[in-house]
Amino acid sequence: MTKIKELSFDYDEARKNFELNIPMDFNFAFDVVSKRAKTNDKTALITLNTNRRNPVYHSYSDLDKSSNKFANLLLDLGYTRQDLAFVMIPRQAAWYHVLLGCMKLGVVAMPGTNLLTAKDIEYRINRSGAKLAIVTEEHIGKVNAIRNNCPSLRHLITVSGNTAEGWVCMEDACRDISPDFERNKVAPNKSTDPMLIYFTSGTTSMPKMVERDHGYALAHTITQKYWMNLGETDVHWTLTDTGWAKAAWGLLFPPLIAGSAILLFDSDGFDADEHLGIIQEHKITTFCAPPTVYRLFAQMDVTNYNLSSLRHCIGAGEPLNPEAMRSWKIATGCDIYDGYGQTETINIIANYPGMEIRPGSMGKPVPGLDVDIIDDEGKLCPDNVVGHIAVKITDPHPLGLFSGYFKDKPATDFAFRNGWYYTGDTATRDEDGYIWFVGRSDDIISSAGYRISPFEVESALIEHPAVQESAVVAKKDEMRGEIVKAYVILAPGEIATDSLTLEIQNFVKKVTAPYKYPREIEYREQLPKTISGKIRRVELREDANSAKTTS
Repeated sequence: MTKIKELSFDYDEARKNFELNIPMDFNFAFDVVSKRAKTNDKTALITLNTNRRNPVYHSYSDLDKSSNKFANLLLDLGYTRQDLAFVMIPRQAAWYHVLLGCMKLGVVAMPGTNLLTAKDIEYRINRSGAKLAIVTEEHIGKVNAIRNNCPSLRHLITVSGNTAEGWVCMEDACRDISPDFERNKVAPNKSTDPMLIYFTSGTTSMPKMVERDHGYALAHTITQKYWMNLGETDVHWTLTDTGWAKAAWGLLFPPLIAGSAILLFDSDGFDADEHLGIIQEHKITTFCAPPTVYRLFAQMDVTNYNLSSLRHCIGAGEPLNPEAMRSWKIATGCDIYDGYGQTETINIIANYPGMEIRPGSMGKPVPGLDVDIIDDEGKLCPDNVVGHIAVKITDPHPLGLFSGYFKDKPATDFAFRNGWYYTGDTATRDEDGYIWFVGRSDDIISSAGYRISPFEVESALIEHPAVQESAVVAKKDEMRGEIVKAYVILAPGEIATDSLTLEIQNFVKKVTAPYKYPREIEYREQLPKTISGKIRRVELREDANSAKTTS
C-alpha cells in the first residue's frame, strides 16, 4: 500500500492570508452534519465494540436522523434553549445522537467522563443547575445514589437497556419519533449562544466550568486544517474518553467539518497489540494519541503490523517527549506532530506539515490567533526567557477562545488580564518563533537561583531504559529553597535499588544540565492522575512536602 502524503502548506503564507468568518446564526449540527447528509452523504462513524467484531458504519444521514429524533424527544419532554443536560455516555454512537440533538434544540450538553463517581456527578449537576441527566445503563446506580441531593433534576434518561423507576429509555422513546426536525421548529440561535459546557480536569483545584458557544465548533476549522491535517478521504482515530474537551477536538468538530470518517472503539482498557491491530484492520490514516501510548508502542516490535495506511500522527494531552517522537518515526516512518490547546481554547500552538519539527517543541502559533510568551505585566518576554503562554485579546474576540468561566468571576478575572488570556502554562520562545513547554505556572521549580522545568527533567528521565513513566515536582529545601524530586514507575523487570537511583541521577546529569537532576527519586507502582489521565502534580507536591527533606 502506497502511503498517502501529508497535506503540507506554507506556514508564513497561511498566517498572512488566514480568514475565517463565523456566521451570526451558525449551528454545527444543522450547518455541518445536516448539510453534509444532504449534499455528500458518506461514512461519518465506524463503531467497534469491545470484541472488535461486526463494525457498524454510520453515515452522516444516520447521525442527522438519529439526532433529529433525540431533539424531538427533548422537545416533547418540555426542554428548551439553554436548559442544561449532564451527559455521561462512553464511546458509542449514542453520544453523537445526544450531543447533536441537544445542539439542534439549543439545550446545553455537559459531557462527563465515564470514570466519574456519584460524588463527581452530584458536584457537576448542583454546580450547574442541570435539569436533565443522560447516561448509559451502567451509570444509573450512580445517579440514583445522588438524585435526591440534586433539586434541579427534572428528567433522567438512559440511552438503552432496562429502565429503573423514574427513568426514560432513549432507545424505546425514539423508536416511533419522527426522524425529521425542521430548523424553524425553534428560534434561530446565535453563534455566540452557549452550546457545551466542559469541566476542567482539576489538576490544581476543583473543576471549573468552561462554556463553549456554537462559534467554537466552527473555529475548530483551524484545528482540523492545520494541526490535524484532515480531509474527506481520511479515517481518523483519536484515543480519548468522550467526557473531556479532547473528544470535541478528535471525535466531533474537526473530523466532521473535514468530512472524515471517525473510528470509535468502545474498549474497557488499553491493549497496545489490540490498538495496533485496529490501525491495520481499518486502515487508519490519521491518528492522535497521548505521549504514553506512543512510548508503549515504541517499546514493541511493530513490524508485525502493517501500519502503512498512517499518513499523519499527532500527540496531545501532555507534552511530547523527544524520545517518543524519535522511536515512532523509526518504527513507522511517521513524524508525530505535537500540539497544544486547552478546554478553554481550540488548538493554538502546533507543529505542521511543511514546517521543520524540532523535537520537544510544541511548534508555532496557529494561523488566525496571536499567541505569545509574556510576563506578569503582559509584556512580551525576550527569546529563551520563561514566561506565560497567552492569547492576545482582539476585536473581534479570538477564534475559539472562551469568554470566561461559568459563574466564576474571580477565576475569569485572573485568567483575563493585561489584554491577554493567561493559559496558566509557561514556556519559552526561541529565536525562530518555536515555543517550548516548561510547565504549569505553579509547577516551576526554583532551586538555588535556577528555574527548572519539570517537563525537561521528565523528558531526560524517560530516555533511561529503566524508566517507564515519571513525574517531577518541587520539594522544599532549607539550603536550596527547592529541590527536584522525581516519582518514577520502572519498566517491567527493573528493580529499585540505590545503585539504580545513582545511575538514573547520573544519566539525567549527562542528558540535561547537571543542576536539573532529581536529588530525590521515589519509586511508585502508579502515579495519581485526573480522570482525564493527566498527572496530578499538585498531589505529588503535597506528598513530597509532607515529609522532612533529607538532602
